[in-house]
Amino acid sequence: MNIEQARFNMIEQQIRPWDVLDTDVLDALQVVKREKFVPAAYKNLAFVDTEIPLGGGEFMFTPKLEARILQELQLKKHENVLEIGTGSGYMAALLAHRGRHVTTVEISPELKAQAEANLAANGITNVTVEQGNGAQGWTNGAPFDVIVLSGSVPVLPEALLKQVKVGGRIFAIIGEAPVMSGHVITRTGEAGYDTVKVFETNVKPLQLAVTPSHFTF
Repeated sequence: MNIEQARFNMIEQQIRPWDVLDTDVLDALQVVKREKFVPAAYKNLAFVDTEIPLGGGEFMFTPKLEARILQELQLKKHENVLEIGTGSGYMAALLAHRGRHVTTVEISPELKAQAEANLAANGITNVTVEQGNGAQGWTNGAPFDVIVLSGSVPVLPEALLKQVKVGGRIFAIIGEAPVMSGHVITRTGEAGYDTVKVFETNVKPLQLAVTPSHFTF
């Protein structure tokens, strides 16, 4: 496989058609090598429009979803990022390429170790991988400029709203299968939030994400 041709095809055939046209984002996809974060057994799928298994029932997002999230967040070089759900470390690497520092929280010890190894092997030093349950937020390092949830939640936890700075953004896929939507939530003031729905999708929930009660009284 010609890796660079496959990367080019991924960008031109999957990512651009999904309205990802920001040149900084497209540059990041060239610089941060996706194939270096894919488990060895699935290297031939690194540039395919599919979720890649990571073990333990977890998956990498599709390339176009990763790229679209990066574009929607409009990350700046001075910004600190919290990611919930590290997976292979690839999304953290993309975020680290655009921002100042990424704190990424992974519930699985095996995936934490895998992500740390991937990040180290690729010389990425501005990412801290923490082990724990970040589905209800992460106080260490808060408040953050940007928060990214790399998994869906039925509702956005209140704690996360409080852990983003005024002017900061949260990206979250909210809903329950099969109906979920990607949202960018911008904190406009102490108690003000502006929410924009950007696309519809269906992805695996974050582990231990709190499900709202469906009972009505």
